[in-house]
Amino acid sequence: MSAPKIISLQPAATEIVCALGLEAQLVGRSHECDYPETVKQLPVCSYDKIGAGLSSAEIDRQVKQRLTDALSVYELNRELIKQLAPDVVITQAQCEVCAVSLPEVEQALSEDLDKPAQIISLQPNSLDEIFDNIREVATALNALPVAEVLLEDLQERVDIIRHKLKFIENKPTVACIEWLDPLMISGNWVPELVSIAGGTPVMAEAGKHSPYVEWEDLRLQDPEVIVVMPCGFSIERTLKEIAVLLQQHGFADLQAVKNKRLYIADGNHYFNRPGPRVVDSIEILAEIIYPKQFIFGNEGNGWIKFDV
Repeated sequence: MSAPKIISLQPAATEIVCALGLEAQLVGRSHECDYPETVKQLPVCSYDKIGAGLSSAEIDRQVKQRLTDALSVYELNRELIKQLAPDVVITQAQCEVCAVSLPEVEQALSEDLDKPAQIISLQPNSLDEIFDNIREVATALNALPVAEVLLEDLQERVDIIRHKLKFIENKPTVACIEWLDPLMISGNWVPELVSIAGGTPVMAEAGKHSPYVEWEDLRLQDPEVIVVMPCGFSIERTLKEIAVLLQQHGFADLQAVKNKRLYIADGNHYFNRPGPRVVDSIEILAEIIYPKQFIFGNEGNGWIKFDV
């Protein structure tokens, strides 16, 4: 029996498949799947209908308008998917803004394919659920033994951080910014990652969607550490728009700014991807919050300190 052909429509799912040693079975990817580097050669099965080069505010406006009009933010290349004839398609039901929605995938496969294809839909809200998703994908692809080794390694890395911090009592307050304009604080699994890394997450709850917040509320909260990690943005992309934050009333008076504890992290490659590199994200936060205790080598790549 030949190995099943896989299309991944979500970057985290692509990383899971590759971490399980099954990259050779991938026949297609989403337009956002870019890690590991070798997957970029795969046919692209989706594309973004939001214009390129827009500001955060304009992206937010266009996304909300499309969703209000019951239109998708993304489009599937249905003809290509038909030609690729996948046996397994991995997508997500987490967020209509993050990837092609599950109903669209279901419709395309039922109408276009000449054979049934298995759909795996991922929807994690916590670290345990991300690990469960890895097991789920591995089970469907007959790679559970590999997954168990991978998960043991990931859990060990998490446990090392927890162990080193178990006697820390005064954990600094940490605000993780998921969007600049309008202002949004990172929810879902990110508050849990902050807690594991020895911080006290503020203005968002673990397991709940990322909330929009008012600048004045963040200013009054006055967190000790601020990590800017916009969804889908690299560090370079965030730097192009960081002025949106710097121009806010009272920004220079925040203790995080005065104490030089303002950081920019790669939201696109780490914090926004619920896959194996979620543990890298914890290590990045640990380096940021406790620079004397942790050096994992992520500074300059996964995060930078931003001096105002």
